[in-house]
Formats: sequence, C-alpha cells, structure tokens
Amino acid sequence: MAGGYQAATAATPADHASAEQLVSITRQATTGLPVVRLDATKLAAIEPKGKHHRTLPAKYVVKSGDTLASIAQHLYASSNYWPVLYWANHGQIKYANEITAGQALTVPAKPAKIPGAPKALAPAPAPAPSTASTASYGGSYSSASTAAAAPAQTQAPSSYSGSTGSFQACVIAAESGGNSQVMNSSGHYGLYQFSSSTWAAYGGNPASFGNASVSEQNQVFANAMAAGGQSNWAPYDGC
Repeated sequence: MAGGYQAATAATPADHASAEQLVSITRQATTGLPVVRLDATKLAAIEPKGKHHRTLPAKYVVKSGDTLASIAQHLYASSNYWPVLYWANHGQIKYANEITAGQALTVPAKPAKIPGAPKALAPAPAPAPSTASTASYGGSYSSASTAAAAPAQTQAPSSYSGSTGSFQACVIAAESGGNSQVMNSSGHYGLYQFSSSTWAAYGGNPASFGNASVSEQNQVFANAMAAGGQSNWAPYDGC
C-alpha cells in the first residue's frame, strides 16, 4: 500500500467474537503522517468484564430474615438503594417493611439516582377503641377492670360519675364507687348494689343481673325510687 502503512484492525474481546473494525490507521495525503481513528460507537458497545463488574439477576427470591435494605446491599453494594426494589415491585409489596420469604422480586438496573422513599413503611397501628359514652341523663362512663366483670361483648361501661350533690350520685358513690359491674361478696350488684330479688322486684331482667347496661340499672333505680323513695338507701348510705 502507498506510504507503507497498512490499515490495522482490532477485534472485540474473545467472548464477543466479532471482526468489526474498531481501530483504523490511514496516511495523510499531504504530510504522509499516520492517522489513527477509533470507532467510538463500537468501542462503547463492548461490555466491560473487569473484576468489579457483575451482572444483576432478573429476579431475587426473598429469604427468611431479608429486608429491602439488606437485599439492596447484596445487589447494589449499598443499602440506600432499597427504594429501587420497592418501586419496581410495588404491585406485590404494599409496605416496605413487609416482605415475605419466597417472594420473587424484580431486580432493575442500578439507577444513577435513588428514587424517593414511600411515605409509609408499615401500616399505621389501629386506634384504640373508645371506652367513653354518655349516660341517658348526663353522666359519663369509662371502662374499669373488675374481678367480677361480665364478658367483654356484653359488658356495659363500668364506671359512672353522676351530677354532683344529687341523691342518685350519693348512692352510687357510697354503694359502688361508680363501678357499674362490681359484684360484692354478698351477691349485691352494680351501681346501686341491688340484690337479685330486689332487682327483679323493681323490673330488672333476671337474665341481665350481673351484666346489665348502665341504662337498665338507672331504670331499675328510677322504679325503686318511684315505689319506695329514698328509704331503700338513705338509712344505710347517709345520703
């Protein structure tokens, strides 16, 4: 060839066995000096295979004890990349802190920028059930634990505070201290400490004795007041 320079070629690495030309050497027509040209596009297409390069799997199966952060550390060499896994698998992961052994997670390529974390990492705790209610005549109630309490599904609110200074409030304070479900050792029950016979005599349902609602206890008290006045309690309670 003119000038003594022959075009040289360089093949891609052996695992890409290709005869595509990456380097060409030509001679300048005016000066006779060699000109080396690289095909940048073909050079960039060569996949790096250095010792620090690793190919990511398409899927990762969650193992017991795994977290998104620990999986990100394993796959991307940084636990900070866990949002990448979360957003790529949002269809099967509702909360980032709740993944299950056996789940097959899609593994996307490591992005240049870490996406933002989700607002909620775990479900919010359920609110505690309210134990306050209002009495039919203005009192308020709150739950209290007693040894003789009725089952939870049928038990009425168990403490009461009535209007200050009333005879009714005085009786409640003296008899039960406001605990609507207290049963004493002699078998007297509730806010007003009725015996079972007195309860039934003044219209109380025998089946509800021991687990009656506050409203039912108030009604039986009202019946007793209508029938016998304050004499049922005043001599004993000092009201």
